[in-house]
Amino acid sequence: MADPFYITTAISYPNGPPHIGHAYEAIATDAIARFQRSSGRDVFFLTGTDEHGLKMAQAARDRNVAPASLAEEMSSLFKEMDDRLNISYDRFIRTSEPAHHRASQAIWAAMAERGDIYLGRYEGWYSVRDEAYYDEKELVVADSGEKLSPQGTLVEWTVEESWFFRLSAYQQPLLDHYARFPDFIRPESRRNEVMRFVEGGLSDLSISRTSFDWGIKVPDSETHVMYVWLDALTNYLTGVGYPEETETYKKFWPANIHIIGKDVVRFHAVYWPAFLMSAGLSLPSQIFGHGFLLHRGEKMSKSVGNVVDPNALVDAFGVDALRYFLLRDVTFGQDGSYSAEAIVTRVNADLANSFGNLAQRSLSFIARNCERLPLTGRGDTADRELLDLVGKTVRKDVPALFGELALSQGIEVWLKAVFACNQYIDAQAPWALRKTDPERMNAVLATLYAAIIDLAIAISPVIPASAAKLLDQMGVPENERDFQALADDDRYSRLADSGFMLETPQPIFPRLEMIAD
Repeated sequence: MADPFYITTAISYPNGPPHIGHAYEAIATDAIARFQRSSGRDVFFLTGTDEHGLKMAQAARDRNVAPASLAEEMSSLFKEMDDRLNISYDRFIRTSEPAHHRASQAIWAAMAERGDIYLGRYEGWYSVRDEAYYDEKELVVADSGEKLSPQGTLVEWTVEESWFFRLSAYQQPLLDHYARFPDFIRPESRRNEVMRFVEGGLSDLSISRTSFDWGIKVPDSETHVMYVWLDALTNYLTGVGYPEETETYKKFWPANIHIIGKDVVRFHAVYWPAFLMSAGLSLPSQIFGHGFLLHRGEKMSKSVGNVVDPNALVDAFGVDALRYFLLRDVTFGQDGSYSAEAIVTRVNADLANSFGNLAQRSLSFIARNCERLPLTGRGDTADRELLDLVGKTVRKDVPALFGELALSQGIEVWLKAVFACNQYIDAQAPWALRKTDPERMNAVLATLYAAIIDLAIAISPVIPASAAKLLDQMGVPENERDFQALADDDRYSRLADSGFMLETPQPIFPRLEMIAD
């Protein structure tokens, strides 16, 4: 039976339309999910929208619409973005769903039964934009004299009756968990930040609000709605059927990994495991906090005017070109920067000039000069060396790196194999062999054909539509396009013996043109 693998994005806050940062997280998570599926895992991939909270209520009020209407409108934009970006989610969850209300109230009841929830009065600093509470010691003072959160957002002094969660009781259990599972928080820099925060002491957490009503009602306390982060984090349970003991829940919980932005690591690596411990539920295996996507080195901001709609980039460059650039140029876990020039330069160099040119000239030559797919024929040392290099790359190096979430490094070693293939075709010169040694030409072309198939399969989690289009043209059966199939050395011989006829290939990776951004 296939080994289950449960992966999630952080659900997006839809108080406005999606931006390129949302697209980046979805694309990276999708590549990981696709790789795991291709490796034989039974994957469940969850994404969606986080629709409650004060920030959402205020955005709706500013537009003079009901919060539910705003949630419906904006959530549809996020789903449309995911669909356009070819995100292979298994469920798109919305926290306004009745099933999620039931799950949130169930985890609240479990925490209350543990004795970890009590009624009190909250007085302190709150950031509406972050939907987060901050201690005085965490605040910074702006030049204007205003107090700001560590993220630079405005905070306001809030006083209201509130239900509290005994977060303070979980300081040592959390530290013990971090010590026992060093990879629970990745990368290392995020782990160190969380460790310092928890070691500094934890205060009990306000987990309800009475100043607005757009949220999930607290059980037996109808004037209170749940703190949006308790509600939001519970989506990972709702997505697999909690609180029911469904087959999906039993198969996939606890989650293998939550892919999130570094700005929400505290909620996922401190609050979330504490809630789960309190409720008597298993903890996810890993929290991975990726970096920010910067535009020309600057953080995106509406006030600066550099927030980019991912649909505009797709319109300009195409889905797979955007996916490739973001995963190739941004080291996963670190901040990265993009611009139109960078996208065009990278995609043209790697896909159009290197892999695309390799495939197009190899397949075009075969289509023009061979009545059938070339057989391996009289191979020599150069053929074996190339196939050994490509084989090691696609069977060992790329899977190892993708499995460790080193996405850009995995693409880099893949590209080195592409370069080796281009050097091989230049050195072997099948166009010259056509007249002097047709048998040797066939061996060279068979070597190239087999190598290109393997390279297309290996890069398919990153550029799924383009890889599929190439493999379609090459006649590769759909059940032989995953990482598991790469272990089968007889695949090419079967294809060559099948009578498949290669038609004139269509270019897969057109050169991109520069646009203003």
